[in-house]
Amino acid sequence: MIEITEAHTAEDFLNGQVLLFNKPYGWTSFDLVSKVRSAIRHGFNIKKIKVGHAGTLDPLATGVLIICTGKATKSISAIQELKKEYIAIIEFGKTTPSFDLETQFDNEFPFEHITDEDIQKSIHSFTGFIEQEPPLYSAKQIEGSRAYKHARRGSKKKLDPVKIFIEAIEAIDFRPPELTIKVVCGKGTYIRALANDFGKSLGSGAYLKALERTAIGNYRITDAMGIHDFIKNMNKVKQI
Repeated sequence: MIEITEAHTAEDFLNGQVLLFNKPYGWTSFDLVSKVRSAIRHGFNIKKIKVGHAGTLDPLATGVLIICTGKATKSISAIQELKKEYIAIIEFGKTTPSFDLETQFDNEFPFEHITDEDIQKSIHSFTGFIEQEPPLYSAKQIEGSRAYKHARRGSKKKLDPVKIFIEAIEAIDFRPPELTIKVVCGKGTYIRALANDFGKSLGSGAYLKALERTAIGNYRITDAMGIHDFIKNMNKVKQI
């Protein structure tokens, strides 16, 4: 990761930069890509530059999002293969169609019976290689269009299960009905689908209340920059 400074030139970004951002809550990954591209173009008066992200984060999630520019966009596929680390807050006793707070609650379930021992047993069952059904509220393709478009039309279609790898799950804090966990996993894992499956495994229901991606490979949240600081730096460049 190369820190942005006023000394950077247009050639630096065109030749390729790997930038580490803390994605804001409520932004799509493409929102952040668009802001970065616009800031670089205006800062250096560049008409066209390649900018892409290496791993989508849902709008309601925050944390590490890697953005590549110029020739570094060729590294995106390799970065996407790196393992990810998340801190997730799961709430038991309720479910939503999207498995997070994008949609309204649709069912309630008992959760008072869940114990620390139950959680540890369930965690063990979700580590290693497992089959996971992606949420219908996702960017997966169904019949040539995004799955979330079908979901918003009221479709009840099911997506084919995908084999994923979860290296580790650690229970950090359990204060019923909320459970905070750390998850280290491979490419293609939906943490909100994990939350939903976790609730089912414990004889309840659950949804993902909050999510922060804290690392991708060796890229960590503590080294990430904010988009507003990046834009401010690009505005300084423009004034030089």
